Amino acid sequence: MTRVSKSLLLLSFCALAACGFHLRGSAALPKSMQRVHLTVGGGGDFQRKLARALLASNVVLEDKGGPGIAELRVPAQNFAVQSLTISGAAQVTEYAVRYHVAFTAVDPQGQTIVPLETIDLQREYSYDASQPVGTQAQSEQIQGSLIDDAVQALLFRLQAVARNGEAAAAKAAGPLPADASTTQEPTQYSTPLDQD
Repeated sequence: MTRVSKSLLLLSFCALAACGFHLRGSAALPKSMQRVHLTVGGGGDFQRKLARALLASNVVLEDKGGPGIAELRVPAQNFAVQSLTISGAAQVTEYAVRYHVAFTAVDPQGQTIVPLETIDLQREYSYDASQPVGTQAQSEQIQGSLIDDAVQALLFRLQAVARNGEAAAAKAAGPLPADASTTQEPTQYSTPLDQD
């Protein structure tokens, strides 16, 4: 590589680091999750990014469940947008984008690894009615960022189980339902994010 090419590459990495982007490594997941059948309600970018992250963590993704295969289920993942402030001209000037993900994991023997839990994230952004195209692009960028953060939060939860065992990881995540097979409210934990 020429000196100019190396300089440009270095500048690119510096620029990415400055805007908050960091290369994320693989997660050390529980040994029982070496082979996983992934089910994601709604599919979309979350399913693609989660599948990619699992593959990077040396997980073999299976098309169907069966003997020797763990189950990672994401029954719900959705966005909600809420207006926060309204100008004197009755125009919304600030929104909050909320992202909700519910997930559970079961080992190949049918034992619960992670009872049903939820990840709830939020970002706020300003709306400029004179630049709707720019605002739409900003909203899409925020959604992509929230998906990335939700995937990482899910992997961190699984990694905590692998490192500390289910009981210790459960205490770290917060109170869990007494029986995951019941229809009690799922555990919720939020990841604080900087306001944009």
